[in-house]
Amino acid sequence: QVTLVESGGGLVQAGGSLRLSCAASGVTFSDYIMGWFRQAPGKEREFVAAVSRISTTVSDTPSMKGRFTISVDSAKNTVYLQMNSLRPEDTATYYCAAKDGYYNTDPRSYNYWGQGTQVTVAS
Repeated sequence: QVTLVESGGGLVQAGGSLRLSCAASGVTFSDYIMGWFRQAPGKEREFVAAVSRISTTVSDTPSMKGRFTISVDSAKNTVYLQMNSLRPEDTATYYCAAKDGYYNTDPRSYNYWGQGTQVTVAS
């Protein structure tokens, strides 16, 4: 059974940083693609970053490019999302997700999801 639990969200001032954590169980990182997605009210869920055994991808959309980093601590079975230079438009619920099979950044292809952690960036 796969379980994903996010933490680390909260309220931060614009320009600040946050590091989100995703504690995973039932997942072997070498066999799964781990992803971070976000969803703001009234908007579709969008890709933020993903990591696999052989690849790492961070969204290159202008709104996120160069500010987010994904990393894995296999010993702790935890995936991190480091977010810097946060902006009010980064306000959203951030979700950790996992999938097996082919590398993909489409949220519809991910099988397992955490409950999400809220990030609010104040201007």
